[in-house]
Amino acid sequence: MTHDEIKEKMYDKVVKTTKKLKPGDLAKLIAEEAGIEKSDAKKILAELVNEGKLIYTYFGSSFIELPPSG
Repeated sequence: MTHDEIKEKMYDKVVKTTKKLKPGDLAKLIAEEAGIEKSDAKKILAELVNEGKLIYTYFGSSFIELPPSG
């Protein structure tokens, strides 16, 4: 799997989920599915946040979500 494919897979996971995802859980899940290190998955997650495609939210714990549209 290429870097871009992993990035797209991570983004799609957040788009298609019905529950809030914790950043560590998402990184672990993607790392296992893509066969990469969790640290590499965290870097890809950080890229998505820096690009504005995903945001961190906090409600008693940190979560990854889509930014509000509008």
